Amino acid sequence: MKIRSQQKKKTVIMKKVIVSDEIREVCPEFVGAAVEASVVNTEMDEGLWQEIHALDAELQATHTTDDIKRISAIAATRKVYKALGKDPSRYRPSGEQLMRRILQGKGLYQINTLVDLVNLASLRYGYSIGGFDECKICGSEVVLGVGRKDEPYEGIGRGILNIEGMPVYRDDIGGFGTPTSDNERTKLSLNTTRLLCFVNGYDGNKADVEATANMIVKLVEKYCQSTDAKYELF
Repeated sequence: MKIRSQQKKKTVIMKKVIVSDEIREVCPEFVGAAVEASVVNTEMDEGLWQEIHALDAELQATHTTDDIKRISAIAATRKVYKALGKDPSRYRPSGEQLMRRILQGKGLYQINTLVDLVNLASLRYGYSIGGFDECKICGSEVVLGVGRKDEPYEGIGRGILNIEGMPVYRDDIGGFGTPTSDNERTKLSLNTTRLLCFVNGYDGNKADVEATANMIVKLVEKYCQSTDAKYELF
């Protein structure tokens, strides 16, 4: 595995991520990236929002809603949903959700700086990115598998979510992240001091997955006072 580190003032112990055979069978080309960092979160950062507004304008000038399903990262995620028996139009991956908001002229919703910068990276490359409070994830290993029937899962702002047939990251407690919605249990808040992000490259584009992860590293350094941010491919 390849690790990028901008500064080495602190030691970051990377979570071990295991991609299950269930996922490899439907998407052998999958490439993921885990980003970890110590952070200071804030309600809003004006500089970050200048970047978000600039990308919003760029996307509206270069894309239409008809283009969305042809974006590599989005098309590949939808394909995996279908292969697992999940309707991607009913349970849209977050990368697609964000792009639709922008191209429908609704703008990006503002949550907090960590969530906002993850959304910015997602919009730039099209990947569905899970952003989590690492301190709320239990155990040293995370497994990317497939949701089971009646598996308990509370999506952020969505209530109980049916994740059967959906890619899902699990820790020692259970599922906490899917491309459609992350779990209330591990969501990012103003009290978050440790960030963990997963970039989901179902299109197998290692270069773009790596670029997305590197973008998140630079954003947390710039806007969240991180001095130990790094990423690892899995």
